[in-house]
Amino acid sequence: MLRNSAETGPAGDLTSPAGLGTPKHDGKKAARTSLSRRGPLRARLRRDWQLLLMALPAIGLLIVFHYVPLFGNVIAFMDYSPYVGIGDSPWVGLSNFQWLMLDESFWDATLNTLTITTFQLVFYFPVPILLAVLLDSVVRPRLRLFIQGIVYMPHFFSWVLVVTLFQQMFGGAGLLSQTLRDHGYSGIDIMTNPDTFIALVTAETVWKDAGWGTIIFLAALAAINQNLYEAAAVDGASRWRRLWHITLPGLRPVIILLLILRLGEALNVGFEQFFLQRDAVGRGAAEVLDTFVYWRTLLTGEWSYGAAVGLVKGLVGLILILIANKVAHRFGEQGIYKKS
Repeated sequence: MLRNSAETGPAGDLTSPAGLGTPKHDGKKAARTSLSRRGPLRARLRRDWQLLLMALPAIGLLIVFHYVPLFGNVIAFMDYSPYVGIGDSPWVGLSNFQWLMLDESFWDATLNTLTITTFQLVFYFPVPILLAVLLDSVVRPRLRLFIQGIVYMPHFFSWVLVVTLFQQMFGGAGLLSQTLRDHGYSGIDIMTNPDTFIALVTAETVWKDAGWGTIIFLAALAAINQNLYEAAAVDGASRWRRLWHITLPGLRPVIILLLILRLGEALNVGFEQFFLQRDAVGRGAAEVLDTFVYWRTLLTGEWSYGAAVGLVKGLVGLILILIANKVAHRFGEQGIYKKS
C-alpha cells in the first residue's frame, strides 16, 4: 500500500514529481495530450475561419500568378506556336536546351549577368547595411525621418527617369563634361563607354534602391536589445567595438537571409535598366539574360527557346539557394528555412 502510494505520488498520477520515475509511454501520452489541445482539423478551421478568409485573396493571387503559369513551362519541350496552342504543338524533347547550350550569344549574356551580379554583391549589397547603421545612429527623430524620406524617394522613380538624370550628369553634354571643358579639359561621356558600364549601372542601382533596402535592416536594428549597448558602454567599449560585437551580430541573420535570396536571383539583374542603355554601349557590354530573351525569343517568336532559358535560370537559382542555405546551416544560421 505504501509502495503504491509512493509511485502514484501526492497528485495521484505517475507524472507527479514525487513519483519514482517516468513510465515508458509518457512520450506518447504527451503527444496525444498536445494533439487533443490543438484539436481536430475541423475544430481548428472553425476557430480560425476569419483569418483564413482574410488570407484567401493573397493565396488566390499567388496561385493564379505564380503557380498556374508554371504549367506553361511545358512549351520548353515543344516547338510551340501560339496559333495552334499547346495541345497541337509538336514535342521536340530537349532540342531547345541543346540549341541553348550551343548558342554563343547565350553564354555571352550569361557571363555579363554573372559579372554584374558579382560586382553588385561586392559594391552594392553592403551599402544598405552601412546606410541603415548610419541612420540608426542619428539621435534626433525628426532629422532621421527627413533623411529617410530623402534616401527612400529615388526608389519610386522609374528607370527612364533615373537613366535620364544620369545622362544629364555624366553624358557627353552633361554637367560633368561641361565642367571639365570650362576648366580646359576634354569632355567625357561615361554613358556610352562600355568599359565603365558595369560601374555605371551599379551606381544607378545604389542611387535608386539603396535607401529602400535599408528598411529591413532598420527593423533588425530596432529589434536589438538596447541594454547591450548600455552595458558595453559602461564596460568601456568604444563605438566601433559596439558596432562589431553587438550591431553586426544582431544583423547577421538578416544579412545571410537576404544574401541567400540575392544569390537565388543571380541571373536576374533587371530588364528595363539594361534595355534603355543597350544601344548606347553596345550588346557586348549591356546584353544580360533578360534582354537576351527579349531580343532573341520574343521578337522572333521563338517562345519555346525563351521558356528553355527561363527554366535554366530557375534551375540555377534553385541550386544556388540550396547551396547557400546549406552553407548558412554550417555556420549555425537558420537561412531561409529551418534545418531539419
